[in-house]
Amino acid sequence: MPTQIPLTQFLNAHFAAPVDSLLAVFRIHPAYPSAPLTDAFCMELLVVGLLLLFFIAVRLTLSVEKPQPAQHMAELLHEFVSEQGESIIGHGYEGFLSFLTVLFLFILLCNLIGLIPGLKSPTAYIVVPMGCALLTFVFYHVQGIRKNGFGYIKQFLGPVWWMAWLMLPLEIISHLARLLSLTVRLYANIFAGDLVTLAFFSLIPIGIPLIFLSLHVMVSVVQAFLFMALAMSYLSLAVAAEH
Repeated sequence: MPTQIPLTQFLNAHFAAPVDSLLAVFRIHPAYPSAPLTDAFCMELLVVGLLLLFFIAVRLTLSVEKPQPAQHMAELLHEFVSEQGESIIGHGYEGFLSFLTVLFLFILLCNLIGLIPGLKSPTAYIVVPMGCALLTFVFYHVQGIRKNGFGYIKQFLGPVWWMAWLMLPLEIISHLARLLSLTVRLYANIFAGDLVTLAFFSLIPIGIPLIFLSLHVMVSVVQAFLFMALAMSYLSLAVAAEH
């Protein structure tokens, strides 16, 4: 059985049996029945829990006269995402703000939480970036269909009807490449950042690693922003009135 962080060990010790029963319903048999929960999944649960606490704190402390720190943070975040959405998506961006804000916060916190001793970055496991990429992939296609109806297919056929037989497979490959690009970019950067930071902490535990911690923080923020910006770009193309 692979080595697990304390949080994963705790959850497996208390919830392994019900999780195995649930997986058995779908005919899924984990490699380690005594530890069906992985580090990546448990860290995702922790991130989701922290985000829920943040949103609850914002909701409970909403005030026009005396806004609390949580409300200030939420307002700054909303303003930041709104500015990016307006500049990249344009008209109608407001309908996507909830999804984009949660996506940005989830990825950012997943990237940064690995800096806490005893925890790991979920995005350093390829299944997590792939899950975020798949969700984004499905979301922008659904929004494109909702906006344009059957006309959304025109995006895949090109402007010249007699070239549609060639454009269709090329466009499908292009969209699948987006999925691959979102996954690999996020995973590779966070995985490499974790490895470099861990290596320098092992070799030189004082001083020098702080430089790489700062670099890791910067990379984490940049990658979360890039993921959100690319999601906005794909949304802008999907919901465009004409293709």
